[in-house]
Amino acid sequence: MTRHDFRENIWMAFDTLLQHKLRSFLTILGVVIGTTTVIVIAAFVSGIDAQVAKEIESFGTNSIYIFKFNPGFNFNPTAEERQRKPISYEDAMAIRDECPSVVDVAPFMSPVDFMQGPMAERVKIRYQDTEMVNATVQGTLPSYFRMGNTEVTEGRFFTDGENLTRADVCVIGRDVANTLFPAVNAVGKDIMINGRMYSVVGVLKKRDMFISPDEDPGNENKAVYIPYETIRKIFPNVKENFVMAQFAPGKQEQALDEIRQALRKRRKVAYNQPDNFGVQTSEGIIQQFKAITGGVFLLMVAISSVGLLIGGIGVMNIMLVSVTERTKEIGVRKAIGARRRDIILQFLVEAATLTGLGGIVGIFIGWGLAALIKLVMPTFVPLWAPLVGFGVSVGLGVGFGLWPAWKAARLDPIEALRYE
Repeated sequence: MTRHDFRENIWMAFDTLLQHKLRSFLTILGVVIGTTTVIVIAAFVSGIDAQVAKEIESFGTNSIYIFKFNPGFNFNPTAEERQRKPISYEDAMAIRDECPSVVDVAPFMSPVDFMQGPMAERVKIRYQDTEMVNATVQGTLPSYFRMGNTEVTEGRFFTDGENLTRADVCVIGRDVANTLFPAVNAVGKDIMINGRMYSVVGVLKKRDMFISPDEDPGNENKAVYIPYETIRKIFPNVKENFVMAQFAPGKQEQALDEIRQALRKRRKVAYNQPDNFGVQTSEGIIQQFKAITGGVFLLMVAISSVGLLIGGIGVMNIMLVSVTERTKEIGVRKAIGARRRDIILQFLVEAATLTGLGGIVGIFIGWGLAALIKLVMPTFVPLWAPLVGFGVSVGLGVGFGLWPAWKAARLDPIEALRYE
């Protein structure tokens, strides 16, 4: 088929669209809906993935998290995992002292049961007549602040000396400061925690939180950090520790191996038994989340494929009708020398043009919807999404137009010329 013939077939396809506007619109509607859905889903999943990765990486790309079961997106730990012996302060110090590839370690202890999520019972904090019931009180070491994973915008962090002397000082999150001290500087003020007064020495920079909603205990903007030894004094019965370790640049695998060996030795795990604790990196947690969103994406694409399938069936139907309507035209073309492949290409180009146009319309609609969703949720359209959307829509036309094209090519020219 020459370039002239190819262009002619495209114009014939557009002519078919114009002559049968409603029929053509209904034919490509399924393709438009399917392509739009794919673009929107891709934008939604890609936006969330990017936001979650940004949030996790804000706690340090060289961070390792240690808990009694696997940290990260572990929504349903087993009964055995819940009953494991907690990670202790001594475990954290052993990791710091016995693992050469680990730069620093920060244990976290809280009276808040993090495993209960937003339903966890909180410790009430008060300043004068203002009380805050959704803050999260945690004890940690100054090493957490030295890791560079968080930043103070007012005041300072508490020191090693204040930790050793169990000083009644605290560093508060931005939302805590805005709630208790909406019109004044929080530094130097005293707040009451569990009936005890603590002096605010610093306020953290506001952190963009997407994974942890406002009511989740993991939301650092609602955190109140006090020295680790101070919280051990106030809540002596709390044993659960979450540990963050920081590995030296380029030493991730060595650090992971050293941490596992140190904990297996301390927790007396037999050589032929699995770990009875969880160790995870920032990269691992990001991959966990991408696996979840990837499954959701495939499910939604499968659902949206119904629209594409309907569009494909519509294309096949309109092309079969077109073959019947243009039987005499096909006979004339074959009589003057058109080959079977010329007829097949003619109808395949027409079908691909129909679905390709539907794909383009769907891409623009999907892009517009993604822009609207971005006003309330993080979204962005990855480059592959419109390319795949257009490719699938054109491929759909070729696939579903193949039978009508083959049927047209097999028409007997003499019979076709007699057709009225």
